[in-house]
Amino acid sequence: MSSVRLLRACVAVAAIGALAIPASAAAKPVITISGSTSVAPLASLLARGYLKESKNAVKFKLAQGGSDVGVADVAAGRVSIGMSSRDPKSSDPRGIFFNKIAKDAICIVTNPSNPVANLSQAQIKAIFGGSVRDWRDVAGSGITGAIDVTVRTAASGTQDAFQKIFLGSTSLTGAVSQKASNGLIQQAVKSNRNAIGYVSLDFVGGVNPASYNGVACNLRNAKSGEYGGVRNFWLVTRGPAKGNISQFIKWAQDSSAAAKITGKHWVPLK
Repeated sequence: MSSVRLLRACVAVAAIGALAIPASAAAKPVITISGSTSVAPLASLLARGYLKESKNAVKFKLAQGGSDVGVADVAAGRVSIGMSSRDPKSSDPRGIFFNKIAKDAICIVTNPSNPVANLSQAQIKAIFGGSVRDWRDVAGSGITGAIDVTVRTAASGTQDAFQKIFLGSTSLTGAVSQKASNGLIQQAVKSNRNAIGYVSLDFVGGVNPASYNGVACNLRNAKSGEYGGVRNFWLVTRGPAKGNISQFIKWAQDSSAAAKITGKHWVPLK
């Protein structure tokens, strides 16, 4: 399923409960979720799967905004669950719990008219760090001209993971265009032959995912562990999850039905 259709599914999940339903059903508990645009497509599918298995025992409302937004929302009690595509930070609010539900590959992407086959970590550091600024200086590039570096905003878990996995101690160049979601980076790279960016594996439609250190960015290599650009997906709770929230998270982590859903586009825990 494409990322666009998945995001539409998120909206559909959020709309559950807005339909005309009996008064008894209207009293169902609501699980509210916000945060990562990378985790959102998976969370939407898992919510739909859980509703099917639990016979609509709960309702879900899902919003996005970035990993830091999800963490802040759940810490403040604004939502039941925060979605995060970055690992815990020492600066995170006290008392929140990160519950791992899957792993995901981050792909370095270029425009289809500039289908760079492979990028080493040294090349990625040079491009995103700003020491290489023209495509003529990138091995494998079929074009020349200024490199338009596109990245996520600071609140993004994907940005945090990209920095740790691909850049390490190399600072991001200041000459970048920042985007608030995977979809916006996908569209920016798709529409600009000089652009380069990075997205969750589920958002590579219409762009060229380059191999990283000689390994293709695809689901098979992410599952095998051969691809080096893999990060964790989390559902974050305020304190240990309880009640309906705990039941949903445990189902997402442990059930064969959830693993089947996750395994279609992401790396399940088992």
